[in-house]
Amino acid sequence: MWPASDETQQILADARGGDGDAVNRLLERHRPSLRRMVDFRMNRQLERRVDASDVVQDVMFEASRRLADYLADPKVPFHLWLRQLAKDRIIDLHRRHKVARRRSIDREQPLAAYADRSSLDLGAMLKDPELTPAAATIRRELQERFLDALESLKEEDREILIMRHQEHLSNSDVAAALNLSQPAAGMRYLRALRRLRDVLREPPSREA
Repeated sequence: MWPASDETQQILADARGGDGDAVNRLLERHRPSLRRMVDFRMNRQLERRVDASDVVQDVMFEASRRLADYLADPKVPFHLWLRQLAKDRIIDLHRRHKVARRRSIDREQPLAAYADRSSLDLGAMLKDPELTPAAATIRRELQERFLDALESLKEEDREILIMRHQEHLSNSDVAAALNLSQPAAGMRYLRALRRLRDVLREPPSREA
């Protein structure tokens, strides 16, 4: 999902060396990936009030404003720094757009809003453009069950699965983003997969 790091490192070096155009190249290079992340993480309640393009633009502006500080002390890879700015912005928007006397946006079930999105490749096995109507119905039921299972996990389990399978972050990226060692990040990921598998193995509940 995120651009290859080798070219990014060269552009960062150019920016560090005073190349003014390098900043624009760097940000534009990451814009499509940033937009996909923002689209995935904004739920429908927030989307009714805020345009994803505006969120991306705000994050780009903030990144440009703070880039000199990052270049002086890059503690994490650039794409992790940028995604954290985006994540902080989305969290802030969720907090600011609570609706009076209704359940707040940031307390909505986080994945229910994504049920019609195909970007989560953990559910890619459910896709088939040639499905018959009956098979398509089964697929939708399986997809709903899958998302319900993912939604039922603890936040840390759900987050690491999204990071690995929707954002396509490597284990080393996840470790850096979560301030974990690589072995610890790998173990957390495996535990999250096991918990998701266990939930999916449970028979679906049936209404009386």
